[in-house]
Amino acid sequence: MTTIGMDGSEFKDPGAGFAGEDEPGGRADAGGQGLVLPEAVVADLAGQLVARARAGEPVSLTGRDGLLSGLIGQVLQAGLGLELEEHLAMAGQEGNGRNGYRAKTLRTEAGPVSLAVPRDRAGTFEPVLVGKGERRTSGISSTVTSLYAAGLSVRDIARHCRRTMGIEVSHDTISRITDECLEEMRAWQSRPLEAIYPIVYVDALVAKVRDGSSVRNKAVNIAVGIDCAGIKHVLGVWVAASEGAKAWAQAFAQLRNRGLEDVIFCCCDGLSGLGEEITAAWPAATVQTCTVHLIRAAGRYGSYTDRKGLCAAMRPIYAAADMDAAEAALLEFSDSPLGRKYPAAVSVRERAWDRFIPFLEFAPPIRKVIYTTNAIESFNRQMRKIIKTRGHFPNDDALVKLLWLGIVDIEERRAEERAAQAARPRSQRNAAGHLIEGAVTQGWREALAAFDAKWPGRIPVTAI
Repeated sequence: MTTIGMDGSEFKDPGAGFAGEDEPGGRADAGGQGLVLPEAVVADLAGQLVARARAGEPVSLTGRDGLLSGLIGQVLQAGLGLELEEHLAMAGQEGNGRNGYRAKTLRTEAGPVSLAVPRDRAGTFEPVLVGKGERRTSGISSTVTSLYAAGLSVRDIARHCRRTMGIEVSHDTISRITDECLEEMRAWQSRPLEAIYPIVYVDALVAKVRDGSSVRNKAVNIAVGIDCAGIKHVLGVWVAASEGAKAWAQAFAQLRNRGLEDVIFCCCDGLSGLGEEITAAWPAATVQTCTVHLIRAAGRYGSYTDRKGLCAAMRPIYAAADMDAAEAALLEFSDSPLGRKYPAAVSVRERAWDRFIPFLEFAPPIRKVIYTTNAIESFNRQMRKIIKTRGHFPNDDALVKLLWLGIVDIEERRAEERAAQAARPRSQRNAAGHLIEGAVTQGWREALAAFDAKWPGRIPVTAI
């Protein structure tokens, strides 16, 4: 049997000729996309399908007893026989011969295929077409991995394979397939980093993970860095018992061991003790509390109708030219009707004042890239969509594996959408940009120049 390859982007008239022939508006090299059946074979298959349909028998292309699974089985069977003949004809195989068959069921994208794998008497025959121990095609593994990355549970994946392809894939098999990426994931987690990332964002999300006989909430600490070219990268993902400064200290130590020697800014959400751990890892780093976090925290104390007014009233504080102007704006806000109505909102600003004022020392280009951790929070929002379908994870590796596969899957899907729209005018493109990995920071050249002016020598000369 044979697999039939098609472009898939458009369906051509069968009478216009077969792949490999010159076609008006077609591609002469289309035959390289897959195997092409002779016209007589295609006509015979078509006749069988028509006869089945007229007899009232079920006609299916895929699944058990489907046309494609039957074709695949016939071609693989013939190929295995040819491989054995070539093996027996090789030098050194004198006296060797056929020794019956062994049954095997191969799971394919078109459905299960029953094969009789030939054997030789000497036991030296190693088929390449369907290797020893091979029970599924690579397409099955790709499908399972893609479904897993999209957030489907193991049970949902098994049900999908049974309904669409007519094959039974056990839960253990699905786990083994997805575990094949663990080595690549661990290599990504321990990859070397650049010596300096001018800006690093840190944040966490929560997921349920089994711990012994109970299920508990665990923190997933995520660090995103912007390199000297303005490109964003996920530096690491770590699972900790809880979101605390000590857990972050271990993550920062790992980043240093991987080569990250200097950070100019580390933007965080104001977790207690986190700033001290950041400066312990990188003494020259400036810890900046996310300004948007402060605005949201203060806005929570206002009613829904007053929330917009509160945000507008606080704008002069973080838009002030210097610390004196910001203090004057804070006093003015506290004496305003909204400030007197919501004193707790004023207290939020006052308690976070020491963590906020470093922001006021910098030029506008720097402020634009450090005033918020939205870059990592939008990334976390996508990760929550993936993990929310799971009740809990069996262990920490399963959680990190899903997040890593999710990152890869989303980035690949968005890249395909951008490639499909590349020929359109820019005004007609609506494909999403990078999720995080490889995204370009807006206004980075101006910010990099401001970094170099304020901290001479910390930015490599080659990056300026």
